[in-house]
Amino acid sequence: MSSEESERRYRRIEDLPGVGPSIANKLRELGFHTVESLAMATIRELVQVGIGKKRAFEIINAARASSSLSFIRADELIEKRQNILKLTTGSKKLDALLGGGIETQAITEFYGEYGSGKSQIAHQLCVNVQLPVERGGLDGGALYIDTENTFRTERISQMAEHMGLDPQEIFKRIILAEAYTSDHQMFLLENADRVIKENNIKLIIIDSLTAHFRSEYIGRESLAERQQKLNQHMHKLIRLARAFNAVAFVTNQVMSSPDVFFGDSIRPIGGHIVAHTSHTRIYLRKAGRGPVRIARLVSSPYLPEGECVFRITENGIEDVEENERR
Repeated sequence: MSSEESERRYRRIEDLPGVGPSIANKLRELGFHTVESLAMATIRELVQVGIGKKRAFEIINAARASSSLSFIRADELIEKRQNILKLTTGSKKLDALLGGGIETQAITEFYGEYGSGKSQIAHQLCVNVQLPVERGGLDGGALYIDTENTFRTERISQMAEHMGLDPQEIFKRIILAEAYTSDHQMFLLENADRVIKENNIKLIIIDSLTAHFRSEYIGRESLAERQQKLNQHMHKLIRLARAFNAVAFVTNQVMSSPDVFFGDSIRPIGGHIVAHTSHTRIYLRKAGRGPVRIARLVSSPYLPEGECVFRITENGIEDVEENERR
C-alpha cells in the first residue's frame, strides 16, 4: 500500500481496520475523534470501554502507521524537527529567551503570582497565533480553556487593534471553553481533538492548569490522586500538541515554601509531575509598580537559564528599555 493510499484510508477513525460503527462510537465517547489522537492513545485507555486488548493494539498500531510514528535515526529526527514552528510572544527579548519564540509540540509553562502577567501573555498569544508565519504567527486558531474566568474579549480587541487587525475576525478563530471543575477541565481536553482539527487550532491554552486541582484536592491524603490526574491531563495535552503540531501553553499558580530561608521562596503548584511534563518553564514577576515584568527561564531541554524584561501595556506585550526596569 502506498503512503498516499494509507493516508486516504485512515482519514477517519471508521477507516481504521477493525473499527466498525459500534467501536467508533465507543472511541468517540472516550474522547478519540481523529486518527491523530488515536495514534497517541494507550491500550489501557481503549480497554476501559470494552475493547479487547488485541483489538486495541491493532487499532492503535494502524493509527500510528498512518501518522508515521515509528523509530527514527537521530539524523532523521533533525529533519523531522524542521516541522517545529515558533510562535512570537510580542516581545523580541522574551522570544530570544525562549530560543526564538514558543515552540510547537511541547508544553510551555508560565508561572507567577497574581498580577504577574500570565493571562495577559495568553491573550496576546491568541492574537499572535493568527498572524502569518513570516510575522511570527502560525496562521491558525486558538483553543482557550479558561478555569478562572480570566478571558476578556475587550483585551483581545485592544491587542488586535494595536496590531492593525480586525477584532471581529480575530474572535472567529478563538474557541473558548470554560472549565468549572477539574473533571470538567479534563473532559474538555479529552474531547478537543475534533475541535482542534476542524478549526486548524495551532495554540492550546489552559489558564490556569492547577487552579481547580488545587482547590478540590486538599490534604496529604488526596495528593496522590491529584497528581495522578494532573499527570494524565498533561500527557493528553502533549499528545494533542504533537499530533497537530500546535503550541501547548499553560499558566500555573504559585505557593510560598516556608522552609526556604534564603533566595526566592516562590514555587509553582503541581510538584514533580508538572515540573517533569512541562518542557519549558518561565517564572514571571513584577519589577516594581509599573508595567515592567521580569521573565526568568527556569528549565528547558536545550536552552540556558536566563532573564529578560518586557512590559505589559494597553497595547499588549512589548519590549522595554533597560532603564524602564527601575
